[in-house]
Amino acid sequence: MSIEGYYNSRPGERIDLPDPTVVGTGQGNNGMQYQIIGTTLQAVVIQLPQGQQIFSERGSMSWMSAGMAMETNMEGGLGGAFKRMFSGESIFLVTFTARSGTEMIGFSAQLPGKILPLHLAAGQQMICQKEAFLCAERSVTLDIHFRRKLSTGFFGGEGFIMQRISGPGVAFVELDGEIVEYTLAPNQVLKVDTGHIAMFEPTVTFDVEMVRGFKNILFGGEGLFLSTLRGPGRVWLQTMPAINLASKLAQYMPRPTSSSD
Repeated sequence: MSIEGYYNSRPGERIDLPDPTVVGTGQGNNGMQYQIIGTTLQAVVIQLPQGQQIFSERGSMSWMSAGMAMETNMEGGLGGAFKRMFSGESIFLVTFTARSGTEMIGFSAQLPGKILPLHLAAGQQMICQKEAFLCAERSVTLDIHFRRKLSTGFFGGEGFIMQRISGPGVAFVELDGEIVEYTLAPNQVLKVDTGHIAMFEPTVTFDVEMVRGFKNILFGGEGLFLSTLRGPGRVWLQTMPAINLASKLAQYMPRPTSSSD
């Protein structure tokens, strides 16, 4: 049914809403079928064969069919939970199992942006911003990634700790805003505001450097640090980091007033 027909419906008639736009489809290693729907606020809807599993961080699931079993656990013990906490994820992970036939489950993005499927071969890895992980097949490994030089990490913003997603299997990540991809040649350098780094291949070297120039530091408005990405490898940048969106919205939030006013 067209969107025009929905708006022109009359009282008492059946209401048929238009289906969301399907922007991507595919399948996983375990027979999983998926659709990525929506344009601005996306979701991934997964059809999971009987006996197969998918896992996510706690609170990521949006809807599921009645035959999907859910089990919450602290995978990797205290060490695994501690690492996930530092990478911005929940201490607990949730495993979903299709119990009776093919079952359906949906995961939604929390902010305007893109949900990307990562089809990873055995041993293939991707380094992502913290909180990017959405869900994955059970064969995928989720871990944290530390930058080698920790001295500037404490001052350089979000890039100190990131997530490492390893194959084999399909994982889904949610990134903020639109996504721009660059392929860096060996020793080619790209300087980026840290919040705009969404994801990069492990062959890329990531570091943080202080902005040079007294006037740049005082009046540049770009902060004290910039991230450097050095090739070879591919990098993906995001146009609307969540922290920038939150800062902009905070300008319009009502401010508390003191009782003496």
